[in-house]
Amino acid sequence: MQAEPLIQWPEPIVQLIGFIAQFLAAGAIGFRFFALKSREIETDRPFYDDAASRAAGMGLVGVLISLAMLLWQLPGAAAKKHLGVTAFVTSDVQTAAQLGFLLLALVGFALAMGRINAGWVLAAVGVVVSSLRAALVGRWASLVNPIHVLAAGLWIGTLFVLVVAGLSALLKHEPTRARRGAIAADMVNGFSPLALSMGGVVVLFGVITAWTHLHRLDSLWTTPYGYALIAKLVFVAMVFALGAWNWRRQRPTLGTEEAASAIKRSATAELGVAAIVLMITAIVVSLPSPKA
Repeated sequence: MQAEPLIQWPEPIVQLIGFIAQFLAAGAIGFRFFALKSREIETDRPFYDDAASRAAGMGLVGVLISLAMLLWQLPGAAAKKHLGVTAFVTSDVQTAAQLGFLLLALVGFALAMGRINAGWVLAAVGVVVSSLRAALVGRWASLVNPIHVLAAGLWIGTLFVLVVAGLSALLKHEPTRARRGAIAADMVNGFSPLALSMGGVVVLFGVITAWTHLHRLDSLWTTPYGYALIAKLVFVAMVFALGAWNWRRQRPTLGTEEAASAIKRSATAELGVAAIVLMITAIVVSLPSPKA
């Protein structure tokens, strides 16, 4: 009798796409409300407005992917309940909430792309509530993993949007050439408190999630799930090390265009390692948890 495969493909790929979508949406929110919170100098406003619009476009892409994945999964979820899709959506509070708040986020990001500031509030509510929808039905224990993923998105997703929509665009923006260093410092300093706080949340809820699935400590080095988790932790430690380097050594030097270019390069390296973490995480969540 042939053994059951540990991983059902393409489950890890589906999980990875889902993570990327969530990180884009959460990253756009983090970028707008933290990295772009300071706009005192009127001559810099056009760049900030352009950066916010680019971030909204990235968030819109993330929400569209999440919606497409939800609609793709609905027929299978409805079939398990022996219901039609419409009946399933109207009877399942969490699914209805996820669909409704993703649509709200979609409208919000579309308005934000058109530089309507109210759109950002709608997008933020939609992204956060769709991620933490289990709270709407009082399933508090089910919030551990969603909080872990949302915090990671607000950290690494915001860093990605900061590099792409912020720093990379800034270093090519001629009207702000004389103030590139100051604007880069403004964005990075706005992002740093979010990164520090969300990094702590990621660690806390990551430990809770790991322990919930491992059941016993020796499962960490005696099961495929544990082996994959160890690999993930190694790269997570590298992400934290690179983040600490950027915060302690690169951030204090900001103020010049050269320093902005340097922190962009180091942040890109951090994102590269974070991408490996996401790929390993997609495999971890696709593996069966060790038995209690």
